[in-house]
Amino acid sequence: MSDPFRLGLISDTHNHFDPRLPSLLRSVDHILHAGDICQDAILVQLEQIAPVTAVLGNNDVGLPLRETEVVEFASKKFLIHHIVNPRVPSDAVRRRLTQVRPDVVVFGHSHQPFAAEVEDVFFINPGYAGRPRFNQPRSLAILELSGSGMRHEFLAL
Repeated sequence: MSDPFRLGLISDTHNHFDPRLPSLLRSVDHILHAGDICQDAILVQLEQIAPVTAVLGNNDVGLPLRETEVVEFASKKFLIHHIVNPRVPSDAVRRRLTQVRPDVVVFGHSHQPFAAEVEDVFFINPGYAGRPRFNQPRSLAILELSGSGMRHEFLAL
């Protein structure tokens, strides 16, 4: 059996590259950034760790990214989009869910870590990874894909 495929999930960095990211993400095969990057230098730094797929957030102006990306890893289809309400998706997100039929949705915006299965889709928000502020908890997530399924872990920053 092959090794598990490990994804680093991050969102809402808001132009902040935490110095612990290289060590926390050193074992990942790919990084998914769910938006609010704010400066492309953040993506350049993340790409020094692993390949990156990223989407626009509501604070991203002028970055050459799309609002939604669909990628596949270890036979699992991922939809990455910044603003998602898993319990009550917007009409636009609902259309994408119907069209794409993802196994996993990675999102951000709320700055709150979240992981739950809703209508056979696993939704995960890695939380806020920006500068420390107002006692706001900061986190990212690791999602491990293997023959036995998926396992996620939130890591504090």
